[in-house]
Amino acid sequence: MKVLYIHGFASAGSTGSATQLRNHFYPKGVQVLSPDVPVEPLRAIAFLHDYVQEHKPDLIVATSMGAMYAEQLHGIRRILVNPSFHMARLLTFRGMGRQEFRNKREDGAKDFKVDKQMIAEFKEVEKQSFQGITAEEKQLVWGLFGTRDKNVNCQPDFCKHYGTAQMSLFEGEHYLNGVVLGKVIIPLAETILCVR
Repeated sequence: MKVLYIHGFASAGSTGSATQLRNHFYPKGVQVLSPDVPVEPLRAIAFLHDYVQEHKPDLIVATSMGAMYAEQLHGIRRILVNPSFHMARLLTFRGMGRQEFRNKREDGAKDFKVDKQMIAEFKEVEKQSFQGITAEEKQLVWGLFGTRDKNVNCQPDFCKHYGTAQMSLFEGEHYLNGVVLGKVIIPLAETILCVR
């Protein structure tokens, strides 16, 4: 079995969350994949569609910006943690200019630039959010939201399109930590995958 972890904005596949998932699931025979997602939104969503086609994960765990992308990867079970469905708006008001990566990238890049081109690409990608959601698709998606998330609040978007049946709140902030992973994310992933 395979789990694909999709990291958030300004992060990388080397994030501690992916490492913790990998260390937990490896002894259970579950491979955790966590590639670096391209910075450019149009490249990123195309990359992820291709990656999913090639690797055929059984479950996707995605956070923040990664969860916005993951919502569009239909046909696969997905856990969306603190999804950030409005990246264009968020970055327009809080993120323009040079940004440093929070985790080590495979290509060695240390930083990148948020500019009007990136904002326009996020707008383009976001137009594909919540398209073609069937009753079957709703059964494949779980939304998890931190009660102390001060960065984004996309609960209303999730409720509107997916309902509340597979939505839950957890005691935590926007960025994942080991405690939330261990108490909330991993148990849900194990239940979905029928792995103990």
